[in-house]
Amino acid sequence: METNRTDFAGWMQARQRDIEAVLEAILPDPGRSPARLHEAMRYAVLGGGKRVRPLLAYAAGEAARAERARVDRVAAAVELVHAYSLVHDDLPCMDDDVLRRGRPTCHVAYDEATALLAGDALQSLAFDVLAGQALCVNPAEQVEMIALLACAIGSRGMAGGQAIDLASTGQELSLPELENMHIHKTGELIRASVVLGARCGDCDGGSAAALDRFARCAGLAFQVVDDVLDAESDSETLGKTAGKDARQNKATYVSIMGAAQARRFAEDLRVDALQALLPFGAEAARLRELIDFIVLRRH
Repeated sequence: METNRTDFAGWMQARQRDIEAVLEAILPDPGRSPARLHEAMRYAVLGGGKRVRPLLAYAAGEAARAERARVDRVAAAVELVHAYSLVHDDLPCMDDDVLRRGRPTCHVAYDEATALLAGDALQSLAFDVLAGQALCVNPAEQVEMIALLACAIGSRGMAGGQAIDLASTGQELSLPELENMHIHKTGELIRASVVLGARCGDCDGGSAAALDRFARCAGLAFQVVDDVLDAESDSETLGKTAGKDARQNKATYVSIMGAAQARRFAEDLRVDALQALLPFGAEAARLRELIDFIVLRRH
């Protein structure tokens, strides 16, 4: 994959346009039956979001000199999974939220049953995308990539982290307990985005280990900053309901550490992530810029 030497904002906007076009082509035609389900799937995915996970996949693909078409599919798969998780997280039986990406959540725009099915179908589509075309030379390695995503979002990953989150509401958590929850709930899919993007290209054992370390730092930093923004920003800025964690009496990095210390922790993770990229040259420039974006963002 070629490295575009334009400024980071230009690169990010170009990749966001790329993934929007890929997702637009992959998602089912809303004119086909069942039309309402297909409309809800497209509503949940298109036209919003920072696309951090696809951006990480693209940046890791650049670091590993991967073919763009292969990374397109990985980027689409991780974003489809992310969108499905948001649809389900917003349901009344979970976080019961009404605002996502600056507009009504999927179950508000449609209904709970349709939103539930839309999330299910988006998850299924993600694996269809990963399995549908060659992502690497070795078919056995592609099977490993599919298994990696499955593990990242299952009971030992994202779903397990959400289960811990629900069980912990109203309880005091230690910092290690909170970190364990978010490594699973948020970090594993971010890690998968980086690792899968890199595995579309040329990534030896040493490089893979370095990228894995980077991804673990990035995933945890993303959640720390999310907690700070939830406490300090308003709903209009965030595009989702602000202050929700405090109202639901959930343990966060802010409630345990305070906002200032949480910010310092995110900065420490940023430094660690950058250290992990030291073995790489210019090919990892976008990963370096992305960790800055993750930690320094304001929404």
